[in-house]
Amino acid sequence: MFTDTKAFSGFAAPDIDAARAFYGDTLGIRTTVEHGILTLHLAGGDRPTIVYPKPDHVPASFTILNFEVDDIDAAVDELTERGVEIQRYEGMPQDERGIMRAGGPYIAWFTDPAGNVLSVLQERNAS
Repeated sequence: MFTDTKAFSGFAAPDIDAARAFYGDTLGIRTTVEHGILTLHLAGGDRPTIVYPKPDHVPASFTILNFEVDDIDAAVDELTERGVEIQRYEGMPQDERGIMRAGGPYIAWFTDPAGNVLSVLQERNAS
């Protein structure tokens, strides 16, 4: 039924202006706002993701968006330089920089202004 249907992701935030500033200015993602809905133009615009307003928003307890990077150390450095706080989770074997290097890909988590959990991750075979 949906074999050839174009699909896109979406998630909520209570303040679209704050979300636009974070995703556009802090993270450097191309964004547009139309009818009060923010669109993140990911993968060069091939993967639009919408952020819709929800005043009573409660952030999910899981990662909603992952950004694959070639160098997680450089990505964490740049995020912290831009004022983004790397999250630390009890029971997760994260190093002093907040990067978990055990198990699967190297990963570090952070949140947007709405408390939505995001990550940067680096596949182990990446340089």
